[in-house]
Amino acid sequence: MIDHPVRVRLARPSRDLAAAERFYVEGLGLAILERAAKRVPGEHDLLMVGWPEATWHFELTHDPEHPLEPTPTVDDLFVVYLGKPADGSLTDRLVAAGGTRVLAHNPYWEKHGMTIADPDGYRLVLCSRAWR
Repeated sequence: MIDHPVRVRLARPSRDLAAAERFYVEGLGLAILERAAKRVPGEHDLLMVGWPEATWHFELTHDPEHPLEPTPTVDDLFVVYLGKPADGSLTDRLVAAGGTRVLAHNPYWEKHGMTIADPDGYRLVLCSRAWR
């Protein structure tokens, strides 16, 4: 049993960190927690985003020397539990920031929210339910 707060990092590759930043920061409203894009040989560029008070953060990486092509599936989800239906202005911001509204593969997510693909094709679910 873990008896202390645990931090979680979710990391995935991105083909374009600037596009990812527009989507997650301008569109979703996450904060930039860290950025590294110094073009140091052998190192990855990265964009770390999240809410500063949260115990998780989301890291997007790009290896300029050996770029990885993102390979999202319809079930690679980043779910945000809003506790209410997504506000239309949030959806509009996400689409304006490079997202694409898509149908969820799992009907549960269609029933309880909406799904938007980010610029790399990974899916963000805006869930109307609350988590605990």
